[in-house]
Amino acid sequence: MKFAAALLAATASANTMATKFMEHIITFDLSMPTVEEYNMRRELFEAADFLIETHNSTNASFTLGHNKFSHMTEEEKAGTRGLLSPEYLLAGEKTILSEEKNGNSIDWRAEGAVNAIQDQGQCGSCWTFSTMASVEGEHAIRTGNLLKFAEQELVDCDGLSAGCNGGSMALAFYWLKSHDALLESDYPYTARDGTCMYDSLPSTGVRTTTYTSVTQRSLSQLEAAVQQGVVSVAIEADRAVFQLYNSGIFDSTSCGTSLDHGVALVGFGTESGQDYFILRNSWGTSWGEQGYMKLAATSGAGICGVNLGAVYPATN
Repeated sequence: MKFAAALLAATASANTMATKFMEHIITFDLSMPTVEEYNMRRELFEAADFLIETHNSTNASFTLGHNKFSHMTEEEKAGTRGLLSPEYLLAGEKTILSEEKNGNSIDWRAEGAVNAIQDQGQCGSCWTFSTMASVEGEHAIRTGNLLKFAEQELVDCDGLSAGCNGGSMALAFYWLKSHDALLESDYPYTARDGTCMYDSLPSTGVRTTTYTSVTQRSLSQLEAAVQQGVVSVAIEADRAVFQLYNSGIFDSTSCGTSLDHGVALVGFGTESGQDYFILRNSWGTSWGEQGYMKLAATSGAGICGVNLGAVYPATN
């Protein structure tokens, strides 16, 4: 009887997993031409499902859930990041910001300074989305006009970085000091390296004039920076617990501080006594809270190293 019950339980569990995986395949419109690939993807999915179920059975401040990373290999996941040379983020001007105006919350999305979430795809171009989010935010806050600038311009034209093979927000800000930020409507994103079209497209006249590095390991200075506008930050994003984030305030210290991904902070707030930053990612709306994360605001290096490499631009 015990064997039969165990067999029934195992069969029910297998059927449940098969159903979950089939739903995942349909949701993300996956194509698996061989049995070998199907089995490989299912094994990856089952490992992700175990982590999700195990984590969500605890009283953590955040939940995990299936998304496009659930079936990906580590090599494929690496192709969705792309930060190189994070030390350049510290090369900007140094300014100590006033902290007197640090309030309890700010959300630059509600202020009309943040564009819709995008998906960088299988291109290591996170740095371009982080860069343009900050440039768009600064320009919108200063002029009242939210424009959508072209990440593809940086992928194809910014020779200081390496396109889909990675780059740096600070180097991109430096490059934009001598080049206009072109409109995405003129230069659409393709998620692959291409031929630079800068000279053949309409100019906007919008350039960066400088960029400023936020004092490392200073939570109050990072909050002050976010209070005045959108800030580009470097984080570590190669851990499954980060990649499978679904909702809540992410406070996992297992996230790491080896900076490999560029994102943007578009606000901060407090929930149940925990301060958090509003993190804007470039992994599409199926990740996190419609493309965003509430990242716990802590001292020191910060969760995922967020306090180690923050920088923001000024435009003309």
